[in-house]
Amino acid sequence: MYGLMLLLAIAAAIWLTGVRWVARGGDWDLVLRVAVWGVAFGIIGARAYHDITSWDQVTSPKWKGIFAVWQGGLGVWGGILLGSIAGAIVVRRSGARIRDFMDAVAPGLLLAQGIGRWGNYFNQELYGKPTSLPWGLKIDFEHRVPGYLSNATFHPTFLYEFIYDLVGVGILLWVGSRFRIRPPALFALYVSYYCFGRFFEELLRVDPAHHFLGERLNFWVSIVVFLCSTAFFVWWQFIRAAPGDDEPRRARPAPAGPAMAVPKGRVR
Repeated sequence: MYGLMLLLAIAAAIWLTGVRWVARGGDWDLVLRVAVWGVAFGIIGARAYHDITSWDQVTSPKWKGIFAVWQGGLGVWGGILLGSIAGAIVVRRSGARIRDFMDAVAPGLLLAQGIGRWGNYFNQELYGKPTSLPWGLKIDFEHRVPGYLSNATFHPTFLYEFIYDLVGVGILLWVGSRFRIRPPALFALYVSYYCFGRFFEELLRVDPAHHFLGERLNFWVSIVVFLCSTAFFVWWQFIRAAPGDDEPRRARPAPAGPAMAVPKGRVR
């Protein structure tokens, strides 16, 4: 189920991105090519982030455990970073403007993150502190973390993020259609929005994590990334003088020759 939720999340992101990109004059072929490379490197980046920041949680033998994505352990920060870099290279090679595609993909990425969180539900992992609230999530004894073995119900942080992300998708779509956004300001807004919610989520979660100055590592990562993305959004959208090239460029045809892509003739 963890894997199926990831597949559903990827499909949703591709669909929403494709609809937005085509509406901007792009084509589905580029979206599919970006998905092939972006998803592959995104999974590598997400797993690498987890292995680096949570090495003590990697199952033995270590050489095999570092690849065990089916057991959970994907860091969204590494996934977005490496996946975005790979996607940007594909977009650049196609002749389209990277910043335009970044804004087109932003709501889809947030939608994928929300759907993907349901994998944590099926794995009974990454939940919050104990709670007696009616919507508390029951965790089996074998999946409870040390220190909370006597508690049965916990905050369903996966559900909180799912709802938060869905609301964010609506906000990004509304902002993008209501205001004149200079690409990639919408992507920066997506990053800020997610980090703002992740900041509070980290205060609830009780799963094992490295700490710095008394707080979880991802707590600090959320703050740093939020400040950087928000500062960039304000500067790019409101302070930076328009250089006169804010109009989207027309993408050139996809490169001919062998490529790891879905042939155009087979796209239906």
